[in-house]
Amino acid sequence: MIRKVWVLCIAILFLSCNETKKENVQADLKPTIINKEFKNFDWLLGKWKRLNEEEGKATFENWEKISETEYSGIGFTMQNADTIKQENIGLVKVGKHWNLVVKVPEEMQSVTFKGVAHAADEFTCENNIIDFPNKIKYWKHGDHMYAIVSGGEMQIEFEFEKLE
Repeated sequence: MIRKVWVLCIAILFLSCNETKKENVQADLKPTIINKEFKNFDWLLGKWKRLNEEEGKATFENWEKISETEYSGIGFTMQNADTIKQENIGLVKVGKHWNLVVKVPEEMQSVTFKGVAHAADEFTCENNIIDFPNKIKYWKHGDHMYAIVSGGEMQIEFEFEKLE
């Protein structure tokens, strides 16, 4: 009798493990919720002007879509009709994540911020190797786009309105 119970337990265990494996394989084939809801970052597209800039300065970001896996932007600050700051920005899909690549003219190489979170109307990227910023977050709410660059105790907030 005990032998039959052991054989029955082993058979049930074996069958349940095989069912679990089948369910896991099928679950891997299903798109995740983030992929189902998330299609692109087209909300970035266009020309944006910073609303919370210092007096006498004007900051802009212009974004365009290069492909389904790449966006290109330029950010610049003007003062007295002169460009005093500029950076090239790229948002590039690598695997399941989107990385933010930033290149300023003063530096030889670009800096990559690895995508750690993204959804239909926001993304967050991090690079813990550099001093500042370590984290960059963009999101859209209504007709405005927001960004926060942060590192350590320092944080800079951006609010943009769409020009075109």
